[in-house]
Amino acid sequence: MTSSPDKADIVVIGAGIIGVTAALALQAEGRQVRLIDRRGVAAETSRGNAGAFAFSDVEPLATPGVMRKAPGWLLDPLGPLSVPLAYAPRIAPWMWHFWRASRPARYEAAVAAQAGLMHLSRAALDRLIVRVDGEPMMRREGQLQLYQGTAAFRASLPAWELRRTHGIRFELLESPGAIAEIQPGLSPRFVRAGFTPDWMNTTDPARWTEHLAARLRAAGGRIDTSEVLGLRQTADGVEIATATGPLHASQVVLAAGAWSHRLAAGLGDRIPLETERGYNTTFPTASVDVRTHLTFAEHGFVVSRIGDGLRVGGAVELGGLDLPPNMRRAATLVAKAADFLPGLNTTGGSQWMGFRPSLPDSLPVIGKAPRADRVIYAFGHGHLGLTQSAGTAELVAALAAGRTPALPLAPYAPNRF
Repeated sequence: MTSSPDKADIVVIGAGIIGVTAALALQAEGRQVRLIDRRGVAAETSRGNAGAFAFSDVEPLATPGVMRKAPGWLLDPLGPLSVPLAYAPRIAPWMWHFWRASRPARYEAAVAAQAGLMHLSRAALDRLIVRVDGEPMMRREGQLQLYQGTAAFRASLPAWELRRTHGIRFELLESPGAIAEIQPGLSPRFVRAGFTPDWMNTTDPARWTEHLAARLRAAGGRIDTSEVLGLRQTADGVEIATATGPLHASQVVLAAGAWSHRLAAGLGDRIPLETERGYNTTFPTASVDVRTHLTFAEHGFVVSRIGDGLRVGGAVELGGLDLPPNMRRAATLVAKAADFLPGLNTTGGSQWMGFRPSLPDSLPVIGKAPRADRVIYAFGHGHLGLTQSAGTAELVAALAAGRTPALPLAPYAPNRF
């Protein structure tokens, strides 16, 4: 480095929900925190998600037998889970790890680890809401997971029993009338559903992240906008190369979402992180009365209330960071939503695509970098970043302080692959 580096106590890289929440947890322990992001607070994936705290989603994407469905992912570019043909060769190594994660023993271990992180994150979120006066930004209206036919409903029953095993409350509904008592106005084709009453949403994920960032600033935290180009551990800390000049910190938390593996590679860690590209359309006003978070399980998308409007989004496109977005996917979801929710006004919506950082076993990376113990990794949460943010933050704070974390971290280890 050609100039004297700016010095900091602890730097958190990434100002999405994971990074902001981790920074706030570190600050609560007396650390002088500097948060840095290439675009700013909630400027990427944390801005456009569905706003759900999905604590009941303990089953990973890699389930036993899932690879039999893989050929279909390539054949349906607008389906709920797809791989663009141009990207298929590049994703082959990730798919190999995904296949290994779907084997029964690894699947069962991933479920247990996911459930443990969910339990911690639920309790941690309750603590965080109290600390930051966040209750006005919460919706506690439950979730309906909807099925068109009895075959799909029966196929889902093992997953519901899995939730029961892990203490998740739910009610199975077996008639359109029972569904209508919770959510009127749905197409009568939905004859079965599962209702999780303890499901939570934030009123707006971007505003929630910004609210936390404002608390960080008010207590003396610093937030900078600059791209981080590389990391190097030294004898007394970590050198951080950025587009606006060098930094030096005693510790670093890497929470840069889908971009994290590129910086980890500079520290010698090859982490098989891929990008679940998610699509949505947000309507500024709600033309239908959505009373709970709606999950259309067979179609891979959700409808949720965001502010005074509605957001229709979801699907998984494993397509990396560089391919142009395929906004036909967002339009397809809106067309389905209009079919399923008669009366939905589909004009005036704003389309969006975001990058969910995904590991093959659906578990995040949380732990110290194997070759740089002053760097803590906290990324790869897939579509559960908002859900697991508060729990991840408490684990990061414990690691930074040298305490034993509340959960054993082996299932989330950076070198588990």
